[in-house]
Amino acid sequence: MIEINNVSKSFDDIKAIHEISLTIKEGQVFGLVGTNGAGKSTLLRMMAGVLKQDAGSISIDGEAVFDNPKAKQNLVFIADDQFFFLNDSARMMADYYRNVYEHFDQDRFLKLLGEFGLDEKRKIRNYSKGMKRQLALLLGICANTKYLFCDESFDGLDPVMRQSVKSLFASDMVERGLTPVIASHNLRELEDICDHVGLLHKGGVLLSEDLENLKLGIQRIQVVFRDGKEKEDAERIAQKFKVLDHSATGKVESFTLRGEEQNINAFMRELEPKYYEPLPLTLEEIFIAETESAGYDIRKLILG
Repeated sequence: MIEINNVSKSFDDIKAIHEISLTIKEGQVFGLVGTNGAGKSTLLRMMAGVLKQDAGSISIDGEAVFDNPKAKQNLVFIADDQFFFLNDSARMMADYYRNVYEHFDQDRFLKLLGEFGLDEKRKIRNYSKGMKRQLALLLGICANTKYLFCDESFDGLDPVMRQSVKSLFASDMVERGLTPVIASHNLRELEDICDHVGLLHKGGVLLSEDLENLKLGIQRIQVVFRDGKEKEDAERIAQKFKVLDHSATGKVESFTLRGEEQNINAFMRELEPKYYEPLPLTLEEIFIAETESAGYDIRKLILG
């Protein structure tokens, strides 16, 4: 388990992180979402022991990370700007990792290189940006650590490679208890993999929730009311449930409501509309609803 308690970090007069507290449980995929400058990279670097926090504490499995080689054996940090010895080949980087991480699986690494179409003897300086990201992720996975911290690590990967890496994460979570922590500015990138998401903005945490709990409390519906009952029935919905979003296209009206699915469905049956359909919610829509109710416009924070 990773415990972050009241952590702050400044660079000169810039507050990069301000009194952040988070708990990241084992065996889940934790997504850190936020705009550029929100503090994601700084937080990951402190979690990895690359930077030391100015205040507060960070512990992994009960041990402080900074200046603690034993604790760092349990984690790999893949930075947005990956570092390689550019005159080295992928195989030479594997030799380096094997000297750092005692459980590095070189046989698996070389096998995965072939499956991903990466030449183990080719100089890394001749790799494309996407190939370098693939290499960094494969090195991190094959280090066989308990925790894997990824900073914008899917950026630059094509959809097929992105899905392949996510499949590796899933299998390692099942087989050896891997816990990935993935930072990204893109909600859509994390939607199909994360169990828990934390939203960072200006060095603080706006929201940190389990996705299943979020989805249970918010529903999206599409409805066509009976003729002449449009205004009345819309008002009845607003009186019964908190309306987080409401829009209309012709006679088809869409509502995002806070409430339990079964309660909303039962109420809509009472209204007897001409047409009614519950709709799936995206992670983006969930965050829009949650953050707007807290007084923030996530469309400006995340979506631009």
